Amino acid sequence: MAQVVRETLADRAAQLLLERIGAGEWVLGERLPGETTLALQLGVGRSTVREAIRQLAGRGVLVTRQGVGVFVSALEPRDDWDEVLRRADILAVIETRTAIESEASALAARRRTPADVRRLRRALSVREASRPEQGESDPRAMIEGHVDADLALHRAIVSAAHNAVLAELFDALTPRLRQAMVDMLRIRGVFGDAEDHAAHEQLVEAVVRGDSAAAAALSREHLAGLAAALG
Repeated sequence: MAQVVRETLADRAAQLLLERIGAGEWVLGERLPGETTLALQLGVGRSTVREAIRQLAGRGVLVTRQGVGVFVSALEPRDDWDEVLRRADILAVIETRTAIESEASALAARRRTPADVRRLRRALSVREASRPEQGESDPRAMIEGHVDADLALHRAIVSAAHNAVLAELFDALTPRLRQAMVDMLRIRGVFGDAEDHAAHEQLVEAVVRGDSAAAAALSREHLAGLAAALG
């Protein structure tokens, strides 16, 4: 509980500093008073001031020069701050997916059964059907359905690895993963194109033919592409 209070105080302190900058108390390039002075003015501790400064530095308003002080680098925060946070969170999820799914794909290629192959092909067909058609008037309305179909295919690959721990890790990540992928497709605005689906077809075929090296490489390549698209 104490941590929540400190975070709330830091948020409030950051907002107060932002308001004072906006009011012209400190001009662009001007050095702010020291932590002790700001702590007294804001009625908070020095650690809260430091956290508030970190927040505003992350938003591009302040810059810390080691051994010199804290300076105003912009009069307003970046408008895209929320999106910056979303992109960072999505990237972290993609990195986690890469660790889980590249290994799962390699194992699936070695361990898949005829039943696994049938499930993979069905899941691939469902994913293909979830893609928006060319000229779709509102493709964004299909995002959640497409994400669900995509995750079902990737879950089928993880299942074909026959590794309970990898399956548990994937399932534990799924709620966060689903939201991250929905957010990512909303940011990109375009999804389910022919090239993207072809990459999934190639991944499934590598698993089906038992090529573990290719399956792992294709999984990593696909997820690296998602990460690069956030840049």
